[in-house]
Formats: sequence, C-alpha cells, structure tokens
Amino acid sequence: MTVKAVIFDLDGTLSTFNLDFRTVRTQVKSFLEGEGVPASLLSLNESVFEMLRKTEEWAENTGRPAQFIEEVKNRASVILEKHELEAASKTNLLPGVVETLKVLGDMELKMGLCTINSEKSVSCILERFGIESFFDVTITRNQVARVKPHPEHIEAALRVLGVSPREAIVVGDSGVDMKSATELKMIAVGLPTGVSTVEQLKNSGANYIVTSILDLPVLILKMKNREKASHKRSEKPRAGAL
Repeated sequence: MTVKAVIFDLDGTLSTFNLDFRTVRTQVKSFLEGEGVPASLLSLNESVFEMLRKTEEWAENTGRPAQFIEEVKNRASVILEKHELEAASKTNLLPGVVETLKVLGDMELKMGLCTINSEKSVSCILERFGIESFFDVTITRNQVARVKPHPEHIEAALRVLGVSPREAIVVGDSGVDMKSATELKMIAVGLPTGVSTVEQLKNSGANYIVTSILDLPVLILKMKNREKASHKRSEKPRAGAL
C-alpha cells in the first residue's frame, strides 16, 4: 500500500478521554425507559449509540411513527452533547500531538478526523488548541447516519480526502476504531492512550500498536520504505528475460 492519508479518532487519541460515559449511559437509559423502551433491551455496558440502535429497532417493530424515533434520538443526543461539551472544556491534548501533526503535514499526507462526538464539542476542542487547520476533513456524528464501527463513517472521510481505503490508515484508541478500519480492509494503528488496552486493540484488529503518537511518523516512513523496496523488487527483470 501507499500511504497518502491518515484518519484520526479524537478522544483518547489526540485529546484526553475524560467523558463520564457511565453517567451519560445511565441518563440516556433512564430517558429511553421513560419513553417506553423495555429496560431488558438496554444495558449500561453498551454505548449510547447501541442503545439508540436497539430503540429504533424496537420502535419500528412495535409500529411507532418515524417522528417518535427522530424525537427520541434528538433528545438523547442533547443529553450526550451536554456532557461532551463539559468534557471538551476540560480536556487536554495528549503529549506530542501538535509535533506529530506538523511532521505528517511536512510529509504531505492528507489528514482527516472521524469522531462520534458532536460537531459542537469537536469544534470546541479544535479551536481551543488551534489544530483545526491540520485536518482536510472532520466527520462528526452529526454528518453521518451511522457512526463507527459502521464503515459509513470512515468512508465519508475517504471520499472528501479523495483516497481509497488502501491508501489511508486509521489511528485510534479503541476497538471501535480498529473494527472500522478492518471493515474496509484498511491498516489499523492502535494507541493505548484511551479506553482500550494493547490486548484489546489487537483483538479488535490492530495491525500495529504505537505507544506514543510521536512514533506514528516513524511507522509510516517504515511502511513507505517497505513499499518502495517491494516496488523495486517487482521491477527487476526475471532471469532469462530480454
């Protein structure tokens, strides 16, 4: 493969993960149950998005109108965004992020951001730290119908970047990021700086693990050098060829 682009996750990858997801899940679960969703369908071990997916299936199967589904999703999103904005105001960039983004820019790589966070909370983080200009595209949950690990999320970024899955790598801190990449047969690079351990990242499909984001440019250079060496070998004439 020839690496032309890097698609990053945000929380836990570029910035510290400090969202109180247990509280968010508890509040969303309570809200959904209040709207009639059976408690047996919902679990605090699942993400808000998984809860909403199950809620949508339940609503469709029980004949609820589309307006009900849309309203429930919107109100759940308000709960989530409130906590995201609070977390965004307190988060910090992880060590080496700015330096790494600068190096990747000097390497003329396109860069994208794919995050399940809301557009408002993402803008808050990018503007606070002045890093929005590094990214050629930012895809938040507001811009797609289905978020990671569904491939639609990463595919939206690939289209804007104008590269194929084989020409881009995904960098993230969670199994969701790794699964998103493997769904599209992309190279997945795991960072154990957020919600997942090294073992969890590997089990979710990580092709490479870097313990610090500062190691990412070195990894990409090695990948590019291997590609060049492979290309040169393929160009050598076979024995007996004219």
